[in-house]
Amino acid sequence: MLTRRVFATGLATAPLVQPAFAADWVPAQPIRMVVAYPAGGPTDVIARIVAADIAEALQQQVIVDNVSGGAGAIGTRAVAKAKPDGLTITFGNNQTHGNNMFMLKEPGYDAVKDFAPLAGAGAFEHVFVVRNDLPAHSIQDAIKLAKEKPGALNYGSTGIGSGSHLSTELFMARTGIKMTHIPYRGAPPLVQDLIGGRIDISNSTLPSVLAQIDGGKIRAIALGSTRRNPKLPNVPTLEEQGVTGANASSWAGFFAPAGTPAPILDRLSREILASLAKPTVVERIDKLGFTIEPRDPAAFRPYQIQEIATWVQIAKDAGIQPEE
Repeated sequence: MLTRRVFATGLATAPLVQPAFAADWVPAQPIRMVVAYPAGGPTDVIARIVAADIAEALQQQVIVDNVSGGAGAIGTRAVAKAKPDGLTITFGNNQTHGNNMFMLKEPGYDAVKDFAPLAGAGAFEHVFVVRNDLPAHSIQDAIKLAKEKPGALNYGSTGIGSGSHLSTELFMARTGIKMTHIPYRGAPPLVQDLIGGRIDISNSTLPSVLAQIDGGKIRAIALGSTRRNPKLPNVPTLEEQGVTGANASSWAGFFAPAGTPAPILDRLSREILASLAKPTVVERIDKLGFTIEPRDPAAFRPYQIQEIATWVQIAKDAGIQPEE
């Protein structure tokens, strides 16, 4: 629930109740929206769509700043330490604001204590994709190849502790196979190496590979979800192909530094949630393959905490140890 503060003026004639939103915060300078990944990836694209949309309502530019590296920790850490004045926010995900807490020994921030949630945006569905010349046209084909030569196949992820990393480790644990992990600093370089045949397979977020699948540059062989996706109606799920207990999706949301005043949080949250409800914005993001599921701060914080616990269990089940 959004809260409002009413400041007394000391005048007897002052109204006891101010009109809703009468004292809305208006940023005096451009807002910096940090994305802890390279430009061009799905997290970056969604951030730019929302940033451009809320700029008009906020009467100020919202500039997306890509600060990648350190499994998303470098840019996220910068926001955690930023002045809590509403002028620095971030669009993060289950890696930056969840998995780094148990995958990195010293991320340099606390994903819960150091941030105030603004809005949950939704989730990225995962899809297994392979280079076109890999002789695997189903997930069972890929499992067979991996079992024939353990460790020979390599898989790409968008970084240590990312959803694509942990979900693939879970998949290997469930199927008894071993592949070699190749981490990248985001989706764009991973996709380029997959197209170029330098890696064999990836359990990527759908938005990061949908265009390349549609363009025939890589091949989709399985969806890590409970049902088929209408954007890839001919691609069966893992469960349809006999693999159970390996589904995973990656959430995303907006955050401000902890300590940001409530009126600022209220305004930013309200404008972001309004943007995520606009048909034009929904249509653009939906085309990427991202599932919009808006959550206000009151609903998003417990969801984030529960998701952290879920991914901790996934890491445990897959036998993954924290990185040095």
